[in-house]
Order: sequence, then structure tokens, then C-alpha cells
Amino acid sequence: MFELMTTTAAASGTFKIGGDLEVTRLGYGAMRILGAGVWGEPKDRDEVLRVLRRLPELGVDLIDTADAYGPFISEDLIREALHPYGKTVVATKGGFTRQGPNQWSPVGRPAYLRQSVEMSRRRLGVETIDLYQLHRIDPNEDREAQFAELKTFQDEGLVRHLGLSEVTVEEIEAARSVFAVTTVQNRFNLADRTSEDVLDYCTREGIGFIPWFPLAAGDLAKPGGAAAEIAAAHGATTGQVALAWLLARSPVMLPIPGTSTVQHLDENVAAAELRLSEDEVARLQAAA
Repeated sequence: MFELMTTTAAASGTFKIGGDLEVTRLGYGAMRILGAGVWGEPKDRDEVLRVLRRLPELGVDLIDTADAYGPFISEDLIREALHPYGKTVVATKGGFTRQGPNQWSPVGRPAYLRQSVEMSRRRLGVETIDLYQLHRIDPNEDREAQFAELKTFQDEGLVRHLGLSEVTVEEIEAARSVFAVTTVQNRFNLADRTSEDVLDYCTREGIGFIPWFPLAAGDLAKPGGAAAEIAAAHGATTGQVALAWLLARSPVMLPIPGTSTVQHLDENVAAAELRLSEDEVARLQAAA
């Protein structure tokens, strides 16, 4: 059987965000520690705090969150569980507003973005946010003004590195004319490879690629599907196969599987040691 007990995220290797901020490649996404619809307090607050405090024990030192998660509650829980953070990098995002469960609206007005970054600094209890990402480019606002405001945050020392979320290659290049884009966070998994061109661009340019919703495998996880058969061969779960495939897909890949239970966290981290053969990787790649 595939070993779950002794694995740490260190087995996934490391990546240097911006060339100088080294993190373990298998990170953690803090969206699923909240209530239904990414709204309100978690169902089991004590278990969520145990999950967060387990991360350093497992060598997970990249946590991805956002002010829109809760809203605000995810950042508050991270601070309560882990501050001061030591070697843990807490990346957060701004530019999305919430009107209720599963409701999201981009707001990219420079004044709002400044409020967002200042409030995230306060909630997380840091002077400088290691990685700050624009959660969405607001299509109703001038994108150059949004990029310029992010660069101002960096110039003022409010943030160390900057990233983008849910963007095209063209949008990345537009932002790079204003600031150094060190990470891109797009939806990407075994079942959804719409952003493959963005991943390939990031791989060529050395930009960290953070795939959200990384565990999804779709039909590949069903009996007879490629992920299911490969998982059975390794005594692993299809989720572990999905993560192992992502890690093998590109050296800039930084998966951030999220969970609200310690048991599932340990299971996800065990994927760091799962090594797929070249044939298995190719089979998963072909079985879109």
C-alpha cells in the first residue's frame, strides 16, 4: 500500500518564487476551511485549526488564501493558528468582493485594492505580504491602473512579490510591462486543461503556476478510467494521482489542495512521494 504516515511535502521539491522566495512545491489552499459556498465560519472550527497547525509538521510552507474567503475569515484563522509564521509563506489575494455564498464580483478600483492589501496585512499580522495576487482583473476598470496600483504596493514595501489569477497569456504579458509577475493562479487539473497554454508560458518564463481545484479528475477517476487504474496500481487514491501528475507536469507547478480535515490533509501530502512512470504520465496527459 502507498505510505501515508511518514511523507512530508519536502518530497515534492522546491521552487523559488521570484527567484528568491523558496517554497515547497506542494502547498495548501485555504478556501475549503470555511462554511458552505466559501461563506462564513467553518463547520468544525477546532478541526480547521488542527489542519492549519499540522501544515508545518508536514513540511507544507506555502499557504494560499484570499480576503474574499469567508470573507476575511480564512485570513483570520491562519493568523490564529500560525502567527508568527516562521518559514511559512502566506500568499493572499485581493480584488474580489462577496455578496453571499458562492457569489463573487471583481472590484479593481485602485482605492479598493489599497484597502484590500492594507486590511490583509492587518488580519495576517505582517508588515509585508510575501506574495500578493490580483484575484481577478476587473473588466470594468482600466487594467493598467490596477497593475500600476499593485506595483505601488510593491514599491512601498507592502508586498514582496506579485501574482495574477485567472488570466490569459496576453494579460500576463500586459502586467509584466508594469511589474514582475512571479505567480499565476488558474484553474487546472486532470479534467480541465483550458489553461495549458498559460502553463506552458509560465514554464518557459520561470513563473510559478498555482493550479486551483487541483484534485479534480472527472471521468478519469471512474472505474476503468486512467486515473483510477493508475491509482489502483500504486495503492493510492485518484486524488493522489492527480496531484502527482500535476507535480510531474511542470517544474513551476505549485499545487494547493485544500481540505478541512487532518486525515485528508495527510492523504494529500502523501502524494508528494508518489512517482508516476513516464508511461503513466503520458497516459494521463493523453486521456484529457
